[in-house]
Amino acid sequence: MKEIILVKNGELALKGLNRSSFEDVLIKNMKKHMRDLGSFTFTKSQSTIMIEAQNEDIDLDDAVDRLSKVFGIAALSRACVCEKDFEDIKRTACEYLAEELEDAKTFKVEAKRSDKKFPMKSPEISRELGGYILSQFNHLRVDVHNPDIIVTVEVRDQYAFVRGNNIKGAGGMPTGTSGRAAVLISGGIDSPVAAYMMAKRGVELCAVHFASPPYTSELAELKVMELLKRVAKYSGTITTYVVPFTKLQEAIRDNCPEEYFTIIMRRIMMMISERIAKHQNCSALITGESVGQVASQTIYALGCTDCAVTMPVFRPCIGMDKEEIIKISRKIDTFETSIQPYEDCCTVFTPKHPKTRPRLDDVLKAEAGIENLEELIDEATENARFKLIN
Repeated sequence: MKEIILVKNGELALKGLNRSSFEDVLIKNMKKHMRDLGSFTFTKSQSTIMIEAQNEDIDLDDAVDRLSKVFGIAALSRACVCEKDFEDIKRTACEYLAEELEDAKTFKVEAKRSDKKFPMKSPEISRELGGYILSQFNHLRVDVHNPDIIVTVEVRDQYAFVRGNNIKGAGGMPTGTSGRAAVLISGGIDSPVAAYMMAKRGVELCAVHFASPPYTSELAELKVMELLKRVAKYSGTITTYVVPFTKLQEAIRDNCPEEYFTIIMRRIMMMISERIAKHQNCSALITGESVGQVASQTIYALGCTDCAVTMPVFRPCIGMDKEEIIKISRKIDTFETSIQPYEDCCTVFTPKHPKTRPRLDDVLKAEAGIENLEELIDEATENARFKLIN
């Protein structure tokens, strides 16, 4: 039996005359995700993309698993190609879907007839195929509202195919269709989730991580790289910079009032990230902050942080509680890595009583206590290490 993969692109159908360009990016991203599996052909047809393996030994299970993580895909399924002959359609449906039909208790048949020359209309195909399936699988009954399996037949211009239930896709928009942004990535739970959520909206990611040896370990950095690898399974390649932050954190500790340590640290992180973002042709910054989660994430503190940069700052987790964020982190398989006990630089020199309602004038006055701040920022930016995470 000849199998193909069918991809439904969902939200892209709303793009009107621009839909084709979005689909082209989606196909490009799918090719990247499957480039080491073998050769495939991609054919666009209405809101469906048909994918056909060029070699029989290609692992379609692996291909489907990878495609389920590609943003822009609403649903996908494996399908079996057959002749545009109703006898062949009946036989193929029962043989190809035998295991699913055996396991199911209820079913329904849906038919789509793109080729209007086919002698049977869609309702007739559904009725006749449903009757035949019932005659072959006596334990089944029809349920048109909530069936265990939907048997779908599509009659196209060149051939017909049958398939079972759809597999839910990652949804969203194809990565790269909404511009480029830099995410400030730590080893915690929130920032990988923020990166995933913005990639889901079509944003191509660049990542900036701050390391403060000897206060942070190499294991902490490796943890962050592992988190990015897990996000990259969805987003594709992530350009990553590791910024040496020790001198700046020590300068904050030695020259600033303790209650302002965290907010000044966050402001300097944003300044450095903006410089890297501009160098990488990014148009925005991304953080994992959630209002009220910690002292540096109050409305007042976030306002002071945003004033450090001119770029827009996206915070997709801003209105979520911790349980909601953890749920997504489990879904994308970052949670267990995030909770590994390797501290990042955000926990270095944490004040006992941080300012929760800082005034910008006071923050700027405290920040001015750091001599040669611009030179330290320049040095840290220039010495950032570059990596590509796939």
